[in-house]
Amino acid sequence: MNKNNIWRGFASDNNAGVHPEILTELSEVNKGHAIGYGTDKYSEEAIRLFKDQFGDGTDVFFVFTGTAANVLGITAVTRSWNSVLTASTAHIEQDECGAPEKFSGCKVLTVDTPDGKLKTELLKKHMHGFGFEHHAQPGVISITQATEMGTVYTPSEISTLADLAHRHGMYLHMDGARISNAAASLNIPFKAFTTDAGVDILSFGGTKNGMMFGEAICFLRPGLSENFKYLRKQGMQLASKMRFISGQYIAFFRNELWKKNAMHSNSMAQLLFNKVKDIKGITITQRVESNGVFVLLPPGIAENLQKYYFFYPWDESRSEYRWMTSWDTTEEDIENFVELLKKELGT
Repeated sequence: MNKNNIWRGFASDNNAGVHPEILTELSEVNKGHAIGYGTDKYSEEAIRLFKDQFGDGTDVFFVFTGTAANVLGITAVTRSWNSVLTASTAHIEQDECGAPEKFSGCKVLTVDTPDGKLKTELLKKHMHGFGFEHHAQPGVISITQATEMGTVYTPSEISTLADLAHRHGMYLHMDGARISNAAASLNIPFKAFTTDAGVDILSFGGTKNGMMFGEAICFLRPGLSENFKYLRKQGMQLASKMRFISGQYIAFFRNELWKKNAMHSNSMAQLLFNKVKDIKGITITQRVESNGVFVLLPPGIAENLQKYYFFYPWDESRSEYRWMTSWDTTEEDIENFVELLKKELGT
């Protein structure tokens, strides 16, 4: 809570409001009539902007939610006898209520990672049974960028995983719920660590970075989206007034609003990290590479802090918590939070 009584916590960048430029764009999109189901000028312009970012061969489909983007993107390139390999911390494993398995029919197989990032050596235990009818056939490697631990894959790390997938006839899927934060952290174009690095299917998220709702499924390899329009319809994700999803991306990409927002939230995480890293009793558990700070807190401290600045536990068994910053987090929010933290710690 700041002095103006505007509540902003550190639970999730989902909790932040909608950026004013997005709201302005929605107001413009709202004028007059437009043909439904994506055959409107706003959707056409948004798709053009995606092609500018990811390449002319990109096929773009707008959906309502990130879960839908992940599930339908994976379903498009798999059969029910396939498996999807991912990190144990991945959203498709932890936070989608089994939807990937229910709708794709695939097994989701996980590996434990110290920092949320998959590596080829960690995947070895699942890279077998190809052509063996008694074994689920590995079909997709799914990574998250930035990861659920706040870490960021480099282009070379992604290329290595793409090469592994393609050598085995598999696909590489990227959950890009926080892809803008990753791009801002790496300071390179989206295309450099997606299309150019061998990613086949991308779930592109904007709601964690200033948008109101809606995501995009980007097929980066030509030919993968054949008949996908039917799958999206069956998946109940074909919006009649699609311009209100797609139109947001016009403002999102215009003048690199996405980058401005992501750089700000990343910088707020760095500020928070720098202000708490030397406080006695605080242990930072992950590299701060995007907009998340992971910490170990002494017992009893979190509960009191959460009364004023809500945030989520990450691993309660060892008193580990996650602090997320957002496009609208202020330096005042950080200062007040750290002041309260120090007070609770008695420092």
